[in-house]
Amino acid sequence: MKVLAALSGGVDSAVAAARAVDAGHDVTAVHLALSSTPAAQRTGARGCCSLEDARDARRAADVLGVPFYVWDVAERFGREVVDDFVAEYAAGRTPNPCIRCNERIKFAAVLDRAVALGFDAVCTGHYARISEGSSGRSLWRAVDAGKDQSYVLAVLAPWQLDRAMFPLGDTVKADVRREAQARGLGVADKPDSHDVCFIADGDTAGWLRGQLGEQPGAIVDAASGAVVGAHDGAYAFTIGQRRGLRIGRPAADGQPRYVLDVSPVTRTVTVGTAADLEVRCVLTGPPTWCGTASGLPREALVQLRAHGEPVPAYVEEHGGGLRLRLGSAARGVAPGQTAALYDGDRVLGSATIERAAADVVGGGARAGADNS
Repeated sequence: MKVLAALSGGVDSAVAAARAVDAGHDVTAVHLALSSTPAAQRTGARGCCSLEDARDARRAADVLGVPFYVWDVAERFGREVVDDFVAEYAAGRTPNPCIRCNERIKFAAVLDRAVALGFDAVCTGHYARISEGSSGRSLWRAVDAGKDQSYVLAVLAPWQLDRAMFPLGDTVKADVRREAQARGLGVADKPDSHDVCFIADGDTAGWLRGQLGEQPGAIVDAASGAVVGAHDGAYAFTIGQRRGLRIGRPAADGQPRYVLDVSPVTRTVTVGTAADLEVRCVLTGPPTWCGTASGLPREALVQLRAHGEPVPAYVEEHGGGLRLRLGSAARGVAPGQTAALYDGDRVLGSATIERAAADVVGGGARAGADNS
């Protein structure tokens, strides 16, 4: 096959491309220039998209003996990932930019261009597996549970999976680094990037303040309605957050407080106890199915954030989206995040969380009620 290998400048994409070459594919490497100011995009192990990353990608392509190109997608990345990130926080929601990047850049803009240029598939260093079956291709969790990226890939449609290659899905990260060393790839020991790639210093709240300005408001206790603190911008908070609340006095019960709600209109951040965070029912927007849409209603496992533990749920259609009745209470469920649905380790699909409710009727995976 004619394969376009996306080289980020890290060890994972380099080894994935090497394996595609070993498999006999006609491989061309491409580095995506995502930033208009690449010199400022890496601080230590944080961030990515720097000039250093571009040079590392080129050196990896040279070692592999494959053609190398740089595609400038900074404008589209800024519009569809960075601007979306700011708008979502400004609206009181919690976005996941890695999901947006995979959905709108790597497997939309890049894949569309690759197909137009005659490539059969796009190869990346994501940790996930693709399985061939009688009903088509399906997406599965990676063997390395600690590196599994199926959650951020759950937004992919069947036609995108048909042209995706994830050669690292059956390998643990330590073995990938050893393989890179054996192949003479200089990125073998390069640190992984962390946090939001376009916020190189990791200070999301400070970065958002620079984009949106100060918007002071009150921090309010959910139980008493009393103002217990102040903030510079509700956009800096997300549901489930504990750190950085700057509450002026301890709670009457001595227990820590967490963010329960963010209202950008009134600039109010509402806080409460850990128990107040518990939800048993989640409503989402329209789903994207990775394979053939499974008949609903049905039982499934649902993962509600990138590093969250999956919980059993009863999934049913609701107002054009989904209603997920959780079998056990979940905490820190934030609008704007993605609910990824699984059948064991197989990814069924995903949907964006709209809101959650604590209503419970009885027990079990079918419990929970939100009849709105």
